[in-house]
Amino acid sequence: MKKIAIFASGNGTNAENICNYFINNKNIGVVLLATNNQDAFVVERVKNFNIPVFSFTKDELNNTSIVQKKLLEYSVDLIVLSGFLLKVPENIVSLFPNKIINIHPSLLPKFGGRGMYGENVCRSVIDAKEVQSGITIHYVNNNYDEGNVIFQEKFPLVKNESLESLLEKIRVLEMRFFPVVIERVINSL
Repeated sequence: MKKIAIFASGNGTNAENICNYFINNKNIGVVLLATNNQDAFVVERVKNFNIPVFSFTKDELNNTSIVQKKLLEYSVDLIVLSGFLLKVPENIVSLFPNKIINIHPSLLPKFGGRGMYGENVCRSVIDAKEVQSGITIHYVNNNYDEGNVIFQEKFPLVKNESLESLLEKIRVLEMRFFPVVIERVINSL
């Protein structure tokens, strides 16, 4: 079985969707939720799936090997960032080359980089008067949102697009495409 570790920091709707998608898959499974926020709602969401939760601090992520050891202990094949707000350190990126993927709520390379996540991205898209937006699923490297693009899906923005309507359009695309692309990526390993 190919094994996925989900890294998450927040609410966990994408993480829950990924777990649901793979729940009956005999060849691919989510084996670990890794989080830097043990109080995040994602922890509650994954309880229904009996997935072990591993919590760590930012310092432990960046300055110890505790996270790497846990990933190796679970024989993780692919790391999926799902609303994970910390930068993945070089030692983990080098341990999992082209085996860490992230989803971003814009058409990268536009509106990426440090601090560009969630509502921050969507506000920037609207403020820039973009005519289209979408999602990008990409490999993670040592720079924020600069890894090779795996998949993009776009849609036109309507006149007077609101933050709420844009966030909803992004959410729909994330729910539809993220698990499918994860499956494609892990099957190519």
